[in-house]
Amino acid sequence: MNRFTKEYWDKKYNENKTGWDIGEISTPMKNYIDQIKDKNQHILIPGAGNGYEIEYLFNNGFKNISVLDISKQPLDNLKKRLPKEHHVNCIQSNFFDVDLKFDLILEQTFFCALNPKDRRNYVDKMYNLLNTKGKLVGLLFDFDLTNEGPPFGGSIIEYIQLFYAKFTIKVLEKCYNSIKPRHGRELFFIFEKN
Repeated sequence: MNRFTKEYWDKKYNENKTGWDIGEISTPMKNYIDQIKDKNQHILIPGAGNGYEIEYLFNNGFKNISVLDISKQPLDNLKKRLPKEHHVNCIQSNFFDVDLKFDLILEQTFFCALNPKDRRNYVDKMYNLLNTKGKLVGLLFDFDLTNEGPPFGGSIIEYIQLFYAKFTIKVLEKCYNSIKPRHGRELFFIFEKN
């Protein structure tokens, strides 16, 4: 089965084969969210999986949250955990088909789940989705790019080469507070749209 289709991801969720799911928001994402003062900015989390970041944002008073996944199952899982009267915009779509604008996009290794051939398209799409001076923030994997996956790896050098033309690289460094199984294999980043 093609690893980049809706059917592939549906099968992963339906068979509960989501080894990347840690069952809660990751420490680096939680720590970043905790320092955000403007709870009205429009936030997107693409390829959100079971969406623990969304749940955390919602429970901490953020007002304009959108979540995107190609598969319906993780969105349904999230909705079951949110109050019936929630204000989270759940979008079931291919990431490349979305045409909205955001102030902040939180990236939890979604980039590393995409076909590596789509990486330049990802950068262009993120640029187009962000408002002026919008930020793309999150985690990228730091291990050799492989043909196996998802997830697929990458390196600081590759990420700089991909993003520098459209984004100011504010932070791109080894993540000091990764969970134990990912320690030494994640990079935390903050990129601001040029």
